[in-house]
Amino acid sequence: QVVLVSGHLDSWDVGQGAMDDGGGAFISWEALSLIKDLGLRPKRTLRLVLWTGEEQGGVGAKQYYQLHKENISNFDIVMESDEGTFQPSGLGFSGSAEALDVVKEIMTLLQPINVTDVFDPADGTDIAYWMRDGVPGASLHNDINKYFWFHHSQGDTMTVQDPNQMNLCAAVWTVVSYVIADMEDMLPR
Repeated sequence: QVVLVSGHLDSWDVGQGAMDDGGGAFISWEALSLIKDLGLRPKRTLRLVLWTGEEQGGVGAKQYYQLHKENISNFDIVMESDEGTFQPSGLGFSGSAEALDVVKEIMTLLQPINVTDVFDPADGTDIAYWMRDGVPGASLHNDINKYFWFHHSQGDTMTVQDPNQMNLCAAVWTVVSYVIADMEDMLPR
């Protein structure tokens, strides 16, 4: 069984793609790194996917889906971060009402950093195939007021990234992915 965490690589000719979507790729990598560094071994596999070709029609996500859809019942949740890594506010979620209740309970663990909101629906071009077929999906919600200041521009460089905000985003990604991967049962469909 698999909990998939992801971001995508879509650097643009005019910028570095650091915020869109290097930040999402980084926090996905960091979540798995933190779990490993803490010596935690969840019941399910945590899988990192760094999508390619999102801006070219989602070709990377489509191919991954085609290669793995025969095992769709083993995918517990698919998570994608693609709106930058600014101050996090919560999680977008798509799934059954029962799964939503579980995710809301998980988000209470993030009360110390004030990131507990759950929004409907999850959003993510690269996880859309899975969600369409009933796999629960999650996306990071964060303060996107400055997102389009940098999106697909020369300004999308590493200087846009705030290390403290990125750490909070990684914390959200880490807690949610680990708890779901370590639950006794998969999220209800």
